[in-house]
Amino acid sequence: MASGFGVVLGSAWAMAQPYAPTVARIRVETTIDATPEVVWAAIDDVRTHPRWMEDAVAVRVTSSTSAGVGTTFDCDTKVGPFRLTDKMAITRWEDAVAMGVRHVGLVEGEGEFVLTPLDGGRTRFTWTEELHFPLWMAGRLGAAAGAPVLRRIWRTNLTNLKALVESAP
Repeated sequence: MASGFGVVLGSAWAMAQPYAPTVARIRVETTIDATPEVVWAAIDDVRTHPRWMEDAVAVRVTSSTSAGVGTTFDCDTKVGPFRLTDKMAITRWEDAVAMGVRHVGLVEGEGEFVLTPLDGGRTRFTWTEELHFPLWMAGRLGAAAGAPVLRRIWRTNLTNLKALVESAP
C-alpha cells in the first residue's frame, strides 16, 4: 500500500532503511473492575484484539501456535491515513500477568501488557511500548510526532477494553 510519500510500506527498499537512534517510549494504563484472570481472558487470543484496538484492523497468526511465547502474527494497522502490517512475536507470556511482544516489521521495538491485581478484584492494566522509527518515516521526528498520536489511540484502546471487560456477563 502507498504511504502517501511515494514509498510502498513493506517494500524491499523501505525494509532496508536504517533506524534512527531515538525511539518513541509510550506508557498508558487504566484500572479495570475485574480480576486479572477475567482481563486476561479478554486479551489472551491476539486474533480478538481488533475488537478493542481501534488501530488494529485484522490479526493473522503466522505460527503453528496461537498462544504463548514464540507465537507470531501479522497485525494490519491503520493510524490516520497510514496503513501497515505490523509483524510481531510473543516474547513473554505469563497467564493473567503479562504478555510481551517484539515488533519486527517496518517499525521495530518491544511492547508489553502487564496486569497488576488491585484490591476489590480490580486490575491495573499497563501498556508500554518502545518503538524505533526508520529514517524514511522521519526517524526522530516521526518518533516525536508519532508518540502523542499513538498514546492517544492506545488510551482509547484501553477505554474500549475496560468497557468490553466490565460489560461482560
